[in-house]
Amino acid sequence: MRERLQSMLAELDRSIEVLRGDSPALRERSPADGGLHLTESGRNQALLEVATRHRRSVQEALIRMDEGRYGLCADCGGTVPESRLEARPEAARCMQCQSRRERRR
Repeated sequence: MRERLQSMLAELDRSIEVLRGDSPALRERSPADGGLHLTESGRNQALLEVATRHRRSVQEALIRMDEGRYGLCADCGGTVPESRLEARPEAARCMQCQSRRERRR
């Protein structure tokens, strides 16, 4: 699972680099592409925020792993089911606590 999380982190780092415009392909755009860049900027900003939050949750999962808390719910302390961790290796909560948290939003 650690390798999978580290792979996710590397992929998110690449995505964030592209969304920030740090990618060589984006630096090589012609001035004629400027209008296209402006129309994409709002969408890119939203994607950047999502990728940054996802990156943070992956980093936190790696920290929990190092501290021996990986697979334990951050709210109730119960076990996060293996199937949930397979689907979302960065999951910090069991489904019951995650559902409660989402209802409060």
